[in-house]
Amino acid sequence: MTLSLPDSYLLRGTAAGGTLRLVGMESSRIVEDARLRHGLSKTATAALGRTLTASALLAVVLGKRTDSRVNLRLEGNGPVGWVVAEGSADGRVRGYVRHPDADLPLRESDGKLDVRGIVGQEGEIAVTRLLDNGEPYTGSAHLVSGEIAEDVSTYLGVSEQIPNAVLLGVYEEGGRVAHAGGLLIQAMPGVSDETLGRLEANVRAMGQLTDHLRRGGLLAALERAAEGLDLRLAAEAQPARFECRCSRQKAQDSLKFFSAAERQDMIETGGQEIVCHWCGERYQITPAEIEALDQGGAHALA
Repeated sequence: MTLSLPDSYLLRGTAAGGTLRLVGMESSRIVEDARLRHGLSKTATAALGRTLTASALLAVVLGKRTDSRVNLRLEGNGPVGWVVAEGSADGRVRGYVRHPDADLPLRESDGKLDVRGIVGQEGEIAVTRLLDNGEPYTGSAHLVSGEIAEDVSTYLGVSEQIPNAVLLGVYEEGGRVAHAGGLLIQAMPGVSDETLGRLEANVRAMGQLTDHLRRGGLLAALERAAEGLDLRLAAEAQPARFECRCSRQKAQDSLKFFSAAERQDMIETGGQEIVCHWCGERYQITPAEIEALDQGGAHALA
């Protein structure tokens, strides 16, 4: 199958007569963007990259609308602290980690990045989404491995009662993210034991997702996962990108939560810098803009 593909994208498909639902994401450019924005270490890049990818896949599976958002948070006992990502079914993602410079040596066993070690195996995974009535709902589960893919898969099975398989990967080369992506395969009502057995065997035989991304890209990985199961992909890919919902106006408005005395101190010291923790964007708020908050108005923004 030949598709015209953007740099980062979501692909949707079905297999086994519609009894399997597949969602794949190519997120290399997104994860590299996150690495640069947050100044992430190698291992922190892998942890956040997997989480960013997973949040978008979850938004597609759990969301009811094309712009549905899901907040995914993993907080383990590893040195990176919490890892948080927000993904949208329309391909927008953003996220951050508590300690971006935390790092660990490569694992002695296989020379791979130690994501399990930096996240930790003791802690919680939490997923927040909006219900049909617009109310937020948060489900959670205990971390089972800290590798993120297995934790997301366990959450879906236990908290959402969705039989699934999840694969996530980030491959760094030459100091940058060369390949990143993920697959989420959901078993639908009516799926046969034979189909599940074939899917299980396919996924088990795949090994590392990044090996497939390096050799043939996301399409090749999807085809390998659904080998022998009559994969049917959507005609078009959904473009994806790292995009934050912050703005200069929101940064300015955040200063309203400080006292008048605190804002006066900001004015006297030449203004205030606001840094968005989601994307690392820096906003320099001028004394005149801060003064406008106490006057009930706002100066025109440059």
